[in-house]
Order: sequence, then structure tokens, then C-alpha cells
Amino acid sequence: MDLHIACDIGIAGVGARLSALIDAPFIAQVYSRLVIDCNRKPGALDACPAVSDGIAVPGNEGLTPEEIAERRAAIYDPYHGAIAALLDRRREAGRETHIVCLHSFTPVMQGVVRPWRYGVLHRGDSALSHRILGRLQAALGDAAGDNEPYRLDEKDNTVPLHADARGLDYLELEIRQDLIADGAGQEREARFVAGLLGTV
Repeated sequence: MDLHIACDIGIAGVGARLSALIDAPFIAQVYSRLVIDCNRKPGALDACPAVSDGIAVPGNEGLTPEEIAERRAAIYDPYHGAIAALLDRRREAGRETHIVCLHSFTPVMQGVVRPWRYGVLHRGDSALSHRILGRLQAALGDAAGDNEPYRLDEKDNTVPLHADARGLDYLELEIRQDLIADGAGQEREARFVAGLLGTV
């Protein structure tokens, strides 16, 4: 369960540290995405993958719709319910809110080296994402990925489900896992992200 296919390595530590640095709430998924990927829409083929990055996941082989529905009720629904409830409370209190989605990515995927340190995933419709990407590119040059190593597309769930539904701006940020593999790296990168957010 310590492989990149099971979780976004290091990102929970970054998120907890960043939350403390900028005094923002942090909601983390504590189950492996191999059980159910909460950043995929219900019913997506890769929400409970039988194979991930070439590695078989025996516990997901031949899952029935009922078994998938049980996982959704136990894991997916409470996670997104907690996010929705927090955002609704902030709206009712009149608090300005942006959504920051944190992920990490493996340095090598299917034999391909990924040179980026950070990536900003967006659809070209986010002022916050545009500003953060510009600052990352100024600081890191080509090591800042524009929709790398992934794109924010129809597979994604959290931004459309929560940001779009409430008219909120968003940032979906990817950090390379070797940078945040230990506590020192998580602290360093959390401070770097906090500094970026502070400038915008």
C-alpha cells in the first residue's frame, strides 16, 4: 500500500502542514484510491481498477455493482459530503473561499520519466490557477507543468462537483513524489506552496 498506485505519496503530510501555515481547513481521503478513487465520478471504469500502472489489483477483480455501491456509500459519499458541508458552511457565513486540490505524481510512469516538479491542472477558466502557474514558471521554468503530467478533464470529479457547482475558483496542484517522500520535504514544499498562495 506504499506504492504510487495506492495513494498520492507524501501529499497528506504536505496538506496538513499547508493547512497549519495558511490557517485553512484540510480534508483528506484516508482510504486507498485502489478501494475507490474519490477523484473519479461514480461509475467511472477506473474508479476501482483491476489493473493500475501494469500492476494487478486482485481485490478489484470481478467486482459486482453492489460491491462498488457499498464502497461508494462507505468511502466516497462521506468524503465528498464532508467537503460539501464545509463549503456550504463557509458560504452561509459569507466567507470568501477557493478550493485547492492537492495531488502528487510518481517521477516515472510506465517507463517514462516525468521532469516536472509541479504541475497545475486546469481548463483555462481559473484565475487562481493562471496566477499560480505563472509564479511557478517564473520560479521553476520548464519544471513547472502546464496541465502536466495530467490534464483537468472529464475524468476529474472534485473540481466539477464542488467548485463548479458553487461558482468557486480552484487550484489543482500536483507535486512530484520524490520531493515530498519524507517529513522534511513535505515541510519544505508546504512552505513553498504557502508562499505562492500568499502572493495571490
